[in-house]
Amino acid sequence: MTAQRALQALGRLKVGTMNKTEAAYAATLDGRRHAGEVAWFKFEGMKLRLADNTFYTPDFAVMLSDGALEMHEVKGFWQDDARAKIKIAADLYPMRFVAVRVKPKKEGGGWHIEEF
Repeated sequence: MTAQRALQALGRLKVGTMNKTEAAYAATLDGRRHAGEVAWFKFEGMKLRLADNTFYTPDFAVMLSDGALEMHEVKGFWQDDARAKIKIAADLYPMRFVAVRVKPKKEGGGWHIEEF
């Protein structure tokens, strides 16, 4: 195990528990729900099969008010396997896949969105 991997493992939360960035994004989604843009969202609400014994669980399953289903991934930084999994999922499933990360305050704050 590399030193970086060991440090990351120390910070892992139990399955189903949001980190601070995910909780902040959930609040954003809740605001969008109250505004009528989002009909429903669920943290770790879906598990997608990519191949035999290979799965991807997006951070948020999001249903927009028009019924469209999206998968949202909240990232502080990317590891190679996570980026590969979201790209594969986007190729396999007929949904919009987006990754969001916090924009620094010096860039105006909010969320940077990357679509797959």
